[in-house]
Amino acid sequence: MSFLLEAENLIIRRGGVQVLELPYFSLNPEEKVGIVGPNGAGKSSLLLGLACLIERTSGRILFQGAEVSPDVEIAYRRKIAVVFQEPLLFDTTVLDNVAEGLRIRGTGRAEARDLARDSLELFKIGHLTGRSAHKLSGGEAQRVSLARAFAVRPALLLMDEPFSSLDLPTRIVLAEDLGRILHESGTAAIIATHDRIEAFHVVERLVVMDEGKIVQEGTPEEVMSHPANAFVAAFKRTTGAG
Repeated sequence: MSFLLEAENLIIRRGGVQVLELPYFSLNPEEKVGIVGPNGAGKSSLLLGLACLIERTSGRILFQGAEVSPDVEIAYRRKIAVVFQEPLLFDTTVLDNVAEGLRIRGTGRAEARDLARDSLELFKIGHLTGRSAHKLSGGEAQRVSLARAFAVRPALLLMDEPFSSLDLPTRIVLAEDLGRILHESGTAAIIATHDRIEAFHVVERLVVMDEGKIVQEGTPEEVMSHPANAFVAAFKRTTGAG
């Protein structure tokens, strides 16, 4: 089976400091992977590097077998979607926010609005269509952000701590809904989080990071039952409650 995404010898420096050293990473089509680790572990740098939103010092990224060189990065980014910790919604209606990514990709206005409505229903917020995006609760705003990402039918969804600003009950319900939607849609996804419990609802493989490097990966059960070292064991004991 061909990989959807690969990264080889990926090194990223930010402010002159090396924050990521990744000899190799791959993602299968439809696979869901969780990147876990404490603050400063390199999770966000990995996600932003894979999205080509920050410059990589060296290494290469391949998408569907083809290298993502600088001249094709824009075309590549149109095939993926990124969800950040903060929803970053425009000061317009919920419907217009969700339709925006489709319009940027050249979808006609009527079709974009129809697809946006479908995506809002998928995340159980169809009733918010006409509401101002700046008058939403935190959980509602993040559902809108996820609906906007799904509306463009991405081949890959990248999420950087999408639940961290929400209260625990809201995080759990949203993580459960997201896991269901990802499974039903067959969308490949990578989610970075400091909370392994959130990841358990969404992913099939866990990648544990520390100081910009991968220290262990496997199924959630393998990683939690058989930690590779003292760091993973300690991280297992100290995460899950927010």
